[in-house]
Order: sequence, then structure tokens, then C-alpha cells
Amino acid sequence: MNIAIEYRPGNSIARFKLGSGEGFTAEGGAMISMSSDIQMQTTTHKKNKGGIPKAAKRLLSGESFFMNHYTAGPQGGEVVLGGTLPGDMQDYELDNERLIVQGGSYVASSPDVDIDMGWQGFKSILSGESIFWLNLSGSGKVVFNSFGAIYPVEVNGEYIVDTGHIVAFNETLNFTLSKAGQSWMSSFLGGEGLVCKFHGQGTVWCQSHNPKSFGQSIGPMLRSR
Repeated sequence: MNIAIEYRPGNSIARFKLGSGEGFTAEGGAMISMSSDIQMQTTTHKKNKGGIPKAAKRLLSGESFFMNHYTAGPQGGEVVLGGTLPGDMQDYELDNERLIVQGGSYVASSPDVDIDMGWQGFKSILSGESIFWLNLSGSGKVVFNSFGAIYPVEVNGEYIVDTGHIVAFNETLNFTLSKAGQSWMSSFLGGEGLVCKFHGQGTVWCQSHNPKSFGQSIGPMLRSR
């Protein structure tokens, strides 16, 4: 299986080139187009298996209830996936490890990658962001998306990221919630509020735009029917 990310960074798509019998799992509704001999099966979790509890937990994290499983025919084929918001995509190779992905950013993964939901604790409630994240574990390829451009930050020690700009991070990193400025007043008056201070060694993938801030800015301009 080969994955090519095209039209970066503002309108990215992920093009999956599959050999005979190869397949992958994707978020429901992500498919843009596919070869005519690609077979698609829809379940609530693993291929050929149900999983109502895990599907319900994914729903809480901002993902869809159903997952689609694509398998190529004897001649192979391709599947093209896109994100909900305009932005970038990133592919990553899991090697018997765990990747934490924010709710709504998961796009697709290899069949052997397990998808579960993690509770981030009450500190996430205070930050105003999602309190649930997806835990992707095992070995295989993963694709996730962002709102705006996506870029990696290599952390070796400490690094601070605004909560609304976090897309994914390695499980080798821990984080604590902290104020952005020297005082709570300056943090909130400056429009930053709470931030995540990462500790350890690993990678944080950040997005250039904050979906929540974007929604708040255009909300007053939308007319109700």
C-alpha cells in the first residue's frame, strides 16, 4: 500500500494505491473517489466484527459511528480520501507504538492498527477543547488531517502548544495544563487562556488554524433560517 498526500497544505487529499488484496480502514464519509473494483464494507469497528461500545466512544470523540473498510481486487486499485475542513493531511508509520490523535482528525489506518478512545481528564474540560482523544496503537500506516497547514514539532524537554492547535502527539510525551502568560489575567486578556505544556521526548503535530476560534469568528455572520 502506497499513500500520497496531494494538494498540500490547504486542500489536501490522501491517495491510497493498493495492490491485489490490500486494504485499509477509513473514517465514514471520507471517501472522494475509488476504482470500480474496490470492495467496501461498513462496520462499527474492525472488519468482519462489530463493536458498538467502541463505536459509541468514537462518536463522543468527534468521529463517525461507522467505519469503512476498503479492499482491492486482483488488479489492485486506488481510493482517494478527503477531510471535512480545508487543510492538510499527514501520514505516519506506527511501529508497535501508540499515537494520540484529537477527535475529528483521524482519517484512515492499516487493518492492524487498533482504534480506541482515551479520556484526557478534567484538565481538558478547563481548556475548552475536546475531553476525548483517539488512541491509535499497533503497527501500520495512519493518516490524520488538520484545519490549515500541519507541521511537526520535535520536543526534547518542554514545549508549549495552544490547546486548539494540537492535532496529534506521541504517547512518549506527557502534558500539563498551564496559563499562557505570567498571570491568569494576562493569559485570558491576551486571548490565549490555557495551553498544554508537553514534557519528554517525541513529536507534536500542530495545525495552523484553530477550528473553535474560526467558528466563533464566523458565527455572528451566519444568518439563521
